[in-house]
Amino acid sequence: MLYYLFQYLEQEFSLPGASVFRFITFRAASAFILSLLISAIYGKRIINFLRKQQVGESIRDLGLEGQVEKAGTPTMGGIIIILATLIPVLLLAKLDNIYIIILIITTIWMGLIGFADDYIKVFKKDKGGLKGKFKVLGQVGLGIIVGSMLYFNDDVVIKEQLPISEQVVLESGRTKVYGDAHKSTKTTIPFLKDNELDYAKALSFLGDGYEKYGWIVFIFVVVFIVTGISNGANLTDGIDGLAAGNSAIMVIALAIFAWVSGNIIFANYLDVMYIPNSGEMTVFILAFAGALIGFLWYNTFPAQVFMGDTGSLTIGGIIAVIAIAIRKELLLPILAVIFVVENLSVILQVFWFKFTRKKYGVGRRIFKMAPLHHHYQKSNYHESKIVVRFWIVGVLFAVFAIVTLKLR
Repeated sequence: MLYYLFQYLEQEFSLPGASVFRFITFRAASAFILSLLISAIYGKRIINFLRKQQVGESIRDLGLEGQVEKAGTPTMGGIIIILATLIPVLLLAKLDNIYIIILIITTIWMGLIGFADDYIKVFKKDKGGLKGKFKVLGQVGLGIIVGSMLYFNDDVVIKEQLPISEQVVLESGRTKVYGDAHKSTKTTIPFLKDNELDYAKALSFLGDGYEKYGWIVFIFVVVFIVTGISNGANLTDGIDGLAAGNSAIMVIALAIFAWVSGNIIFANYLDVMYIPNSGEMTVFILAFAGALIGFLWYNTFPAQVFMGDTGSLTIGGIIAVIAIAIRKELLLPILAVIFVVENLSVILQVFWFKFTRKKYGVGRRIFKMAPLHHHYQKSNYHESKIVVRFWIVGVLFAVFAIVTLKLR
């Protein structure tokens, strides 16, 4: 809203300084600071409200050290993250930008699914929460909506570099490096020289005209990634500060990718896919990062509030959608390595237990407990040490993901 207000003041009254709102970097930095202040300052009031409403976490006794003491800690703290993200975005972002619209829809959609799950746990006293099939249905539904908007909306396009022989010098003196904007199912694939993968080619066996069915593969991929990453974030949210801290690391890396992908000069310099209008997502992403860091003020050990599924499902959904929108979703196994490993630890544990029970009559385990962070708790590591070390691993892989821009 402020973007449009200052645009009007600049055009109609030539207000000094109003033009600064045209710059993504200024609005993104402002969004980060504002969201950080909202989550850090008003977060306390929300925590007190949740405590008065007796929105406390019910703890299952899993035999983990310090677990019982956490019973009654306010949950549903994801509301803090959601509000601290959306308020700066509504104030500072271009609200007619298709990528901003998609991210707002993602935040509200996943937030409602998580809120329903937490509400059932807290107020209906059902520890199972929202049934798994309804969670998955909601995640699949979001994937279909996001995939359809990204594929069919006319504002979602890419520009590809022209061969050197086709590049021309314009009257302005600049060189035309990129061709015209066009729809595409291409994405970025790390380590390969060409650095691109076209999902539509999975249907090349259909013969001529297979490209027009590329949306089927694309939407399937979107659904898979949204479901996988949101569940990974949900599983990671098991000890104080783990999910929020690692998410903040991933999000800041994604902000770099989004800004570079939406800036034609840096996209050309780094030889990455140029995605017009995607740079605006930097405003949303830094608002999200500020909200996560502000939330950490209250969520680090010993936590004064838990994010609940309201926060964890929302975090995972947003990270997945950002990565897909900037065509960097194939980097998620590197960038979101913590979410991926936590997911895999549960899958492997369940699979191996069922396999050995069928084969030997007694189920065996790979880990002392899954997800992985509980394995280390069972190994007598303090949760603060586990969290910090997971953060360090997250930083290393985030840096590695950024390096892949040129590592081919």
